[in-house]
Amino acid sequence: MHLLAACSLGGAGHLNPLAPFLTAARRRGEEVLVVAPPEMREMVEGLGLPFFPGAQPPEEEVAPIRELLPVVPRQEASILASRELFGRLATRAMLPKMDEAFAEYRPDVVLRDPCEYSSAIVASRREIRVAQVAISLAELEAAAIAAAAPALGEQQEGLAEDLLGAPYLSRFPTSLDPSTFPVTVRFREAGASTLSPLPDWWNGSDAPLVYLTFGTVLGHMSIALEVYRAALEAMRGLEARVLLTVGRKLDPSGLGQVPSNVHVEQWVDQARVMGEADVVVCHGGSGTVLGALAAGVPLVMVPLFADQFDNARRIAATGAGTSVEVETEEPMGRHRQLSRDDAPRISEQVREVLSDSTYRDQARLIAEEMGSAPTVDAVLGDLLLVKP
Repeated sequence: MHLLAACSLGGAGHLNPLAPFLTAARRRGEEVLVVAPPEMREMVEGLGLPFFPGAQPPEEEVAPIRELLPVVPRQEASILASRELFGRLATRAMLPKMDEAFAEYRPDVVLRDPCEYSSAIVASRREIRVAQVAISLAELEAAAIAAAAPALGEQQEGLAEDLLGAPYLSRFPTSLDPSTFPVTVRFREAGASTLSPLPDWWNGSDAPLVYLTFGTVLGHMSIALEVYRAALEAMRGLEARVLLTVGRKLDPSGLGQVPSNVHVEQWVDQARVMGEADVVVCHGGSGTVLGALAAGVPLVMVPLFADQFDNARRIAATGAGTSVEVETEEPMGRHRQLSRDDAPRISEQVREVLSDSTYRDQARLIAEEMGSAPTVDAVLGDLLLVKP
């Protein structure tokens, strides 16, 4: 059976949720192909997966939207991202290549990143089964489909309604994310069998380990250096070892003076870090929060854009972490960018989470719930690769 996976703009945060299903399918002897923007070739092939280069809108069209996302009011950001960027620009750019991939590969089933719509359009026209693998909370992804609907309707009438009824696969546990998708299937990733310990970057220190990350998209934004410098200032003076990862897009030399307790890398396998971390400081992106919660690690979240605000508030409400939000600027409701003035609030929350074991206790309860979900292999066999 041929399985085609479709991924849009967004890098690792959009590819990683698909990856466990693709590796599981290959273990079963199924054929797999990943269609994604050309810049993701190295990422896809690094996972040992076959790659078909799609297409993406030119940077001069994407950059103005990306720069607005952290500062405009939430509703406006949703329209910009869901309708204009993913629903219209990315879909229009990808459609010809996606058509070509379907014609050559002849897939039996499609797994899609919820932001990648061209695969759903081509699959609908060819009457091929489609399932979507969640990135965000279900209510946000349903809202994103609704926001994108006018743009999608330009390509395929009724597509938004079809997507809302398609199988929806999610790592988020029910307690965090009650879903409105009628066919919602929870799954868990298998833990790595062996994980090598982190290098001793802190000269034998046994202080608590803080993992500091803002994902991969931030490095493409003009605010990146100021955000990282604010976070580094928050780490200064903490009685903790700090590992900061900045992503491959950003040159760490631009960070300036780094506190002595902080080690900086562009990329480290997240699973290795979660196995040792005492707290994760992040923007609330789904990939990071799911990785932390699955490992039972509490969070301090500093949301910047997109789904991060909802993720942070939802997790903070459970007691598995805290959220530090910057204020909006009245009267327009635009978000103020994170600055070094926010560093004391972040430091305070890190100390709070490190000193109060109830945060870790609650994170471990969520980890237990996530661990009780069916495996990727079971979901793949029961739902996706069974012929109707």
